[in-house]
Amino acid sequence: MVCLHALRNLLPAAVRGFIRHNKISVRNTSGLSAGYNQANVVILHKSLADDFEKFCQANSGPLPLLYRSAPGEWRCPPLSADSDIRTDCLQYHKYEHGVFAGNLSSLDSYSEPLKDMVTFYLGCSFSFEDAVGKLGVPVRNVEQKRNVSMYKTSVPCYGVGKFSCNLVVTMRPIPEDKLDAAAKATNPMRKYHGAPVHIGCPGFLGIKDLQKTDYGDPVEAQAGDVPVFWACGVTGVEAAISCKSPLAFTHSPGCMFITDIKNKAAPESSADQTPLVARISSQPLHYSLVSQLVAEKIRMLEKIIGVDPGDRGIKNLLVEDELLKSCLSLSHAKSVLITTGFPTHFQHQPPEETDGPPGAIAMAATLQSLGKEVAMVIDERALDLHRGILESAIQQGVLRDPVPLLCYKDDSADSAVRFLCKDGDPNSPRFDHLVAIERAGRAADGNYYNARKINIKHLVDPIDNLFVAAQSIPGITTIGIGDGGNELGTGKVKELVKKFIPNGDFIACDVAADFTVIAGVSNWGGYAVSCALYLLNTCDIHERYLRRAVGFPRLSERESWASSLPSVSKEEKLLEILVRYGVRSGKTGNLGMEVDGLTFYNTHSDMIRSLLDVTE
Repeated sequence: MVCLHALRNLLPAAVRGFIRHNKISVRNTSGLSAGYNQANVVILHKSLADDFEKFCQANSGPLPLLYRSAPGEWRCPPLSADSDIRTDCLQYHKYEHGVFAGNLSSLDSYSEPLKDMVTFYLGCSFSFEDAVGKLGVPVRNVEQKRNVSMYKTSVPCYGVGKFSCNLVVTMRPIPEDKLDAAAKATNPMRKYHGAPVHIGCPGFLGIKDLQKTDYGDPVEAQAGDVPVFWACGVTGVEAAISCKSPLAFTHSPGCMFITDIKNKAAPESSADQTPLVARISSQPLHYSLVSQLVAEKIRMLEKIIGVDPGDRGIKNLLVEDELLKSCLSLSHAKSVLITTGFPTHFQHQPPEETDGPPGAIAMAATLQSLGKEVAMVIDERALDLHRGILESAIQQGVLRDPVPLLCYKDDSADSAVRFLCKDGDPNSPRFDHLVAIERAGRAADGNYYNARKINIKHLVDPIDNLFVAAQSIPGITTIGIGDGGNELGTGKVKELVKKFIPNGDFIACDVAADFTVIAGVSNWGGYAVSCALYLLNTCDIHERYLRRAVGFPRLSERESWASSLPSVSKEEKLLEILVRYGVRSGKTGNLGMEVDGLTFYNTHSDMIRSLLDVTE
């Protein structure tokens, strides 16, 4: 028998020869013929071949098709000079009518039925282990001499004909400081599953326990490791089971077909094809992927909105990359609750200002276009006002669909949890994101103050309590957008507000959000979020990560997404609507085309154009 170390350095033809003659005792092919590509194998009756090929094309992340044989073709000319699929896998699985019918060390005795069967060779993640290793990324399963961990997920693949199954993934523990390297090494290798489809908590994939693998072996993580999941070709095994063919064969998971194709060093990627990994949640742990190019564009948006037109000291409140991380998080959202409303004009009716609602509506429009559920929670006394504004926004083409309006009453100790969660169950939140934009925020003394230190608590419902409750509900992320430090969610930077903002020690909001986006005018923050969401969803790397590399890209929807972006004409119409409802400029109290004392032309209009220039 040949030892594992020797097999690692042998050429594929030699290893296949040892496998063919049963002269090796390894349990899987991970690490064998290092630097050469390996392949998953699915063998089906020729009547199913066309549909399975379409299934592979529709789910190219887990099922990158390397070669489809002719019926009865044992060899695989594009992948190997001398091979026989009947004997050259370490172990095979046999299925009858979708039921596992045993392990086989050879298919020689099935040569007759194989004459009417087609073999599919599919890319395998073992192929990139050498590439990530060269960048200093440890491959724990190889270190521990174990098969890679494989899990069935709750993520459905795109079904074709009789083929319908959920995605299967491999998991490799990766040190946090090596996540970028792992993503960078694997992203160009789309024939071998490409970049990860999830990084972080396994629960996002419906995996309950990493120690209970569906295929392969559990692999021990080291201190500082993060679970990283790649699409897996064993999805093809699940697909073969799903079609319930009278007879089907696959490789045994982990026992791959080793090809003669050598891994090539990927060319240096351009910025739009180089992934960046960003943590977007700690509890539960969740990371996202984006291209470096799009990340830089979003950083440009953050810089543009970070100007301080009133020289109020807000530049000192900026937290780098909060726009990027908050929008990456929002991009994963399914249901978003937005709140706005700062009744600074306590002597007028209505007391609201023109900053806040436009930014909220801009975000709602883009989130709707991306297929997310959006609702708004506002003060009960302002319900009719906001209902009228939203209806007018739809009539004017600023907003596509109605946005449900909710009010929150704090009438018991568990009111916030009951509002946020189905049946008051913290494990079933109704919303996965709460976003506050230019929303009056509670100060340390329990009151709400405008910039002039005037208490407006009598005009404000305690929506802050929703943000406080969300801190202890797993799966809800909070975002605050503000321009002065007294807005809901800006408690994250309250010490800076106290130090740099006039009256900051008195008015600073005490309620923090997970992410705080600071802008010269809060509306600008809403516009930037809308633009960043568009950039993310038109980014190939991020869009693929969102759909777990199954199904087809959604990039065909980019025109619809673009039409939802804020524009000078749409925001002008919306400001006219606000003025018609008696909503005034925040700083001056003027009833006219201005926000925070800045005229729409050419201040806000120029800001919108600048953001769109970066975006489009």
